[in-house]
Amino acid sequence: MRIIIAPDKFKGSLSAPDVCAHLEKGLQRGAGGNLDIVRIPVADGGEGTLDAAVGSGFTRRSAVVAGPTGEPVTADFAVRGNEAVIEMAAASGLALLPAGALVGGRPGPAAARTATSLGTGQLIRAALDAGCNRIILGVGGSANTDGGAGILQGLGATFLDAEGNELPAGGAALARLDRIDFSGFDARLKDTRFVLASDVDNPLLGAQGAAVIFGPQKGATQQDVGLLDAALARFVEVLAREIGHRAIKAAEAPGAGAAGGVGYAAIAALAATRRPGIDVVLEFTALAERLAGADLVITGEGSLDEQSLLGKTPMGVARAAAGQGVPVIAVCGRTTLEDSQARAAGFEDVYALTELESNVDRCIAEAAQLLEQLGTQISGRLAANTLSRTATTKEDLHV
Repeated sequence: MRIIIAPDKFKGSLSAPDVCAHLEKGLQRGAGGNLDIVRIPVADGGEGTLDAAVGSGFTRRSAVVAGPTGEPVTADFAVRGNEAVIEMAAASGLALLPAGALVGGRPGPAAARTATSLGTGQLIRAALDAGCNRIILGVGGSANTDGGAGILQGLGATFLDAEGNELPAGGAALARLDRIDFSGFDARLKDTRFVLASDVDNPLLGAQGAAVIFGPQKGATQQDVGLLDAALARFVEVLAREIGHRAIKAAEAPGAGAAGGVGYAAIAALAATRRPGIDVVLEFTALAERLAGADLVITGEGSLDEQSLLGKTPMGVARAAAGQGVPVIAVCGRTTLEDSQARAAGFEDVYALTELESNVDRCIAEAAQLLEQLGTQISGRLAANTLSRTATTKEDLHV
């Protein structure tokens, strides 16, 4: 039997490659090592996208870049030929905020105002140095609300106030923006195509914009939210003077508000094409092509719930498998889906770690061991179903 394992990460517990490894171990244990298993870790464009790329044949590279508060961090990206995959969280993510930027273990207001996407721009430049001219930018989990100004700074643009002084990093400083000097902008960008991998469809500004919707998650107070939204509006105004009306149009584009407005800079200044993250990942992993000859696909994520049905990783994998006529089952930490919802979504069955351990904290801490147990359980059921089908066939043939 040939089985494709194509899960997303179990957030806060296991990476997608780890999910694959432990699930395979349990499956093989239950089947006596007789299964042909292919691991294809996947993601929805956010955290985990880099792992999915490396699992699909990209080579992991690293560069020292500025973290979200300017401190140096070593961030990975992935290269295959002339294509690069950059996971924004690796350079500019909330998880990289230093202890001094936290208040009670959560992002503080100072970080909300000053966090930058500079390191992501520097990672893009590292990909250009590696010879890449097609760059997939996976966004999500960012600390910044700077409209992607930091990315442009990392690529050579200079942001100046009315006195000609260079602005400090972060979204709040954009309120003082007077002009942007693109004379140092990396010339290689003209021949580079960008794909913005994001499921966020928010615009940059206003009630559904980056500051209002996502700012509080990054430590912004209500006062900060208003300040940041106004600063982003100033960014749009000045950028429009520099590059034309497309800067205004881009602010209203779906996805402009993604990752603290990084979607805006990508669309306006880098001419990025926004695509659903799962579609981008399934494309570069070549999942559809690798499904040929498979008997079963196993997908999943940490929490399989109503949000999952809105186009997250398991749904993308299920759609791809359905297109090839391959049955799909899901594994997860926990699920809130009714059986009817799971079947309607294309899953023949759902296996949750909470079926083995009701304590959610223990499920998270012991996910590796529990996944192996689930794998063994799945193998046993697959074997029983195969035997049942064989017996039925013999009866039908009067053997």
